[in-house]
Amino acid sequence: MILQLNNTSRVINSGGKKIALLDNINLQIEEGEFISLMGPSGSGKSTLLNCIGMLDNFTEGSYTFLDEAVHTMKEKQRSKLYKEYIGFVFQAYHLIDELNVYENIETPLLYKNVKSSERKALVADMLDRFNIVGKKDLFPSQLSGGQQQLVGIARALITKPKLILADEPTGNLNSKQSTEIMELFSELNNEGVTIIQATHSENNASYGSRIINLLDGRIVSE
Repeated sequence: MILQLNNTSRVINSGGKKIALLDNINLQIEEGEFISLMGPSGSGKSTLLNCIGMLDNFTEGSYTFLDEAVHTMKEKQRSKLYKEYIGFVFQAYHLIDELNVYENIETPLLYKNVKSSERKALVADMLDRFNIVGKKDLFPSQLSGGQQQLVGIARALITKPKLILADEPTGNLNSKQSTEIMELFSELNNEGVTIIQATHSENNASYGSRIINLLDGRIVSE
């Protein structure tokens, strides 16, 4: 099992009121699964992804990731864990405008202190895999939405994560680009990468092995 959530919630204070963004979520995900989180806007999909990805914290309950108790960890340990094992793909790409394609893809390796020769080989491999060798010196503003998303995915994959979290990964793409991205996720999943995606698209969700429906911060059906 890659992760387990037991009675996890995320409650925030807003204007003196307590608001539950996530309410008593129980979830087990096996290694190699492809999970689609569905639900209307505001149902908690992104919040759940961010908490699983350790960008936010659950305020209640227990979270185990690769047999480690995340809920008892200090910030620094959590950060190390997610940099080691988790790749994030965002709808808004989150590329660094001042860096070219090559440098954007290389960034996670710098955090992990990978040595220069190995970095070069890994980036070359990604540029090749995504057919963007010719774009390596361009900046995000010079790329189409689909190309930016490919760069975002290449960057998420370069550290060979065990888990990919994708938040509306095709939200800004046309249908041809969307299909390419989903086929790519499918291929990665076949190679053993666990994927959790939040999506509004029935079509994207159908690539998953399991669909989890959220409403008002709760799991309403699987």
